[in-house]
Amino acid sequence: MTPQSAQVLLALNAEAVGSLKEGVNFKKNPEDGKCYIIYKNKDGLKACKNQCKHQGGLFIKDIEDLDGRTVKCTKHNWKLNVSTMKYVNPPDCFLQDELDVEIMDDGGLQLVELNPIDPWLADPREPLELQKGEVKVTYLTHACMELQLGQRRFMFDPWLKGPAFARGWWLFHEPPADSLDRLCAADLIYISHMHSDHLSYPTLKDLSKRRPDVPIYVGDTLRPVFWYLEQSQVKLTNINVVPFGVWQDIDEHLRFMILMDGVHPEMDTCIIVEYKGHMILNTVDCTRPNGGRLPENVDLMLSDFAGGASGFPMTFSGGKYSDSWKEEFIKNERKKLLNYKSQLVKSLQPRIYCPFAGYFVEAHPSDRYIKDTNIKNSAEDLNALINKIAPEIKTWTPKPGSVLDLGLALRDPTNSEAITSPPGSAKIYKDSWDFDLYVDELNSAISCEIFKHQSWIQFYYTWAGFQNYNLVIRMIETDDNFEPLTDGYDYFVDFVDLSFPTKRPDREHSYIEIKNRIGVMRYVVLHGHLWDDLYIGFQNRISRDPDIYHHKDQMIMLIPDTRLCKSFKGSGTTSR
Repeated sequence: MTPQSAQVLLALNAEAVGSLKEGVNFKKNPEDGKCYIIYKNKDGLKACKNQCKHQGGLFIKDIEDLDGRTVKCTKHNWKLNVSTMKYVNPPDCFLQDELDVEIMDDGGLQLVELNPIDPWLADPREPLELQKGEVKVTYLTHACMELQLGQRRFMFDPWLKGPAFARGWWLFHEPPADSLDRLCAADLIYISHMHSDHLSYPTLKDLSKRRPDVPIYVGDTLRPVFWYLEQSQVKLTNINVVPFGVWQDIDEHLRFMILMDGVHPEMDTCIIVEYKGHMILNTVDCTRPNGGRLPENVDLMLSDFAGGASGFPMTFSGGKYSDSWKEEFIKNERKKLLNYKSQLVKSLQPRIYCPFAGYFVEAHPSDRYIKDTNIKNSAEDLNALINKIAPEIKTWTPKPGSVLDLGLALRDPTNSEAITSPPGSAKIYKDSWDFDLYVDELNSAISCEIFKHQSWIQFYYTWAGFQNYNLVIRMIETDDNFEPLTDGYDYFVDFVDLSFPTKRPDREHSYIEIKNRIGVMRYVVLHGHLWDDLYIGFQNRISRDPDIYHHKDQMIMLIPDTRLCKSFKGSGTTSR
């Protein structure tokens, strides 16, 4: 099989993007003459080819459409609502294939199509009957599932101990007592992406001590999943990077395929596992898995459900960001996510659906405000909605240690033996998290020698190399309550020329003020971690002027600890 690739169909510069009007826009690629439709509204952009799925006719503006959402085919007057990508005349007949809209750092955009769009159709296999106990799916915690597929054991995204995103996320569910033993006995492990609630180095450290050669599979993402492996000193020796959209044959009956996310193809992935012709689809955290094209009627579908996996808006202050505004925004976002997930499941019609990968809690006492504010969807609410709009789909809301016997469930969804609950004595919810062990490790960076020399600031941002952008940030080191420290650093960075002024410049510019917990910020700098630890981990507080999102500043992400520490040894830098 040829690996799946992303083909750019149309590119628009920033000026052309700025000229897009609300509603329907028709754009032509000047190189090949092919036409595309771009729909713009307050929620963003959607795009598709200007080609009717009936007999390939071109669409034109529908003069009867007063809302600016519908286009009409010139061949047979079929109508497409571009805001939903559904055909409305005739209704319920087709769904238009949506193109990925990638916003570029310079403000331009690209319309991207995956090729092939449905690679799982290569080498199709007829399903064979599954025997009782032949395929078992066991939920362990968060995004970690164990699949028993005949004699093989396949593990997803093992986060079994420690926090994620510095000290911001902690496990909500208590993993079964034998979870680590199960992990060490796995025949293969899939890790979807680099975020620490999926790539858990505390978990992998324990794994490496007992089974360093366990086969681990990751997608060939632009940002490598194991970019930090060498610095982590975790000794794993059998990591396999596989191309997208290609079946990986494990044995006669078992194979899997990793697919990229349409919104974050540089990082996020999802997976299809097939055993004896039966498909299990796990979309994990993907925002738009495989560009929105996914297999229908799979036997089991797994996806995230909760929301709340971002610092926005909980960590923002000033302007509109009152507690009441945050509460209303979060409620609306939860509702939108719930509706999106339920409609996605309804459209794909899996035999069984299970929400997972959302069971985290902001458990540290210093993050009580985040915990109280960051209200998430419940798996029970999502499954209740699916049961209402698609009652033919069986839903499963597992607790740690719950087991689904896929063969039994497929033969008779009402069979009570198809699902085994954990023992009554099993602990379901965590109530202790070893806070001190992990927080003390983070805070150990505070007294590191390099931070006695103010020149670390210039070195860090110069190494990152991000500049030529009209953005100024102020970075303030704080205590756990985000109160500035008298002996902490408080500095400006001007990314126009990568200078370090003592105050905001007089010119017009975008400005972000970021207060960071000192231990986490210094640990991130010292060990080369992602800024996601600060932002997604709720370890900072942010205000913006003006209040707009800056995609490009995400490029200031990491720095290897060896480069930073070696630079300061014997360098003759001046103490503060």
